Amino acid sequence: MEKVRLSLIVPCYNEQETLPVFYQETKKVLGEMDCDYEFIFVDDGSSDGTLSILQKFSAEDPHVFYLSFSRNFGKEAAMYAGFSNASGAYVTVMDADMQDPPSLLPQMLEILRGGEYDSVATCRSTRRGEPKIRSWAAKRFYQLINKISDADIVDGARDFRLMKREMADVIVSMGEHNRFSKGIYGWIGFRTYWLPYDNVERVAGETKWSFWKLFRYAVNGIINFSQVPLSIASWFGISMTACSFFFLLVIIVRKLLFGDPVAGWASTICVIIFIGGIQLFCLGIMGQYIAKTYMETKGRPHYIIAQSNKKDVKKIK
Repeated sequence: MEKVRLSLIVPCYNEQETLPVFYQETKKVLGEMDCDYEFIFVDDGSSDGTLSILQKFSAEDPHVFYLSFSRNFGKEAAMYAGFSNASGAYVTVMDADMQDPPSLLPQMLEILRGGEYDSVATCRSTRRGEPKIRSWAAKRFYQLINKISDADIVDGARDFRLMKREMADVIVSMGEHNRFSKGIYGWIGFRTYWLPYDNVERVAGETKWSFWKLFRYAVNGIINFSQVPLSIASWFGISMTACSFFFLLVIIVRKLLFGDPVAGWASTICVIIFIGGIQLFCLGIMGQYIAKTYMETKGRPHYIIAQSNKKDVKKIK
């Protein structure tokens, strides 16, 4: 087979401790593969020495390119910038913390070059080393989003996947500002081979994903790929209206048959508070969708690249 070009997109946010290990290990694996390659490191507004390390790599290795954001735009924006600037026939996304094993790349490329699949996606077969409450919440999230949306997401799915150029181009064409890549991968389809592997802990440093950030990310994914929350709000309104008519009928019958007026204000206040809470909850759901629409209509760029050694870089998109 002819030698192909592989683009490795690596989002980085304060990864100065992990980058040297990742770069050396991945370069070693790539050297044993029958392919040309390029590293596209995306510095997502890091405040440590990440950028200086990337500049050093690029000065010593012509295969290394870096894109440095003007501020922290988030991992989704970093991935999108990488996809927009990748030139390889095959494109992959990898984390710099070594939780995406570079040793899987040869097997992934071999599967793709077989021609049966358009992408090879990885998923963790175990969650060993992860906090139990986080594992439980993640499983429930995958079950929920698969039931209420068109996104097909396997439990334990990682962003680490190798795909053909055609699939990467489709991802770039989806220019939505509020991005949820795991959902996008599933929504666009294509033939995907799932490659399980045992969970690997970070080689150094601490995770940038707190429980609260993961929760917000999950909510964002549900809102981006499902209208079910809006339907729930509508059914809440219908249900509460039906209940109010039922209790009104009970009060009228009670008054006519027993002459017993409705006593006490405590129960009334409780009902008012309950209904008010339901209304605010439903307004909050609608507000989330309106806010997403508002951000999309602004048309602001997904990212702004302040520095790069790539000649044809797309600095704003």
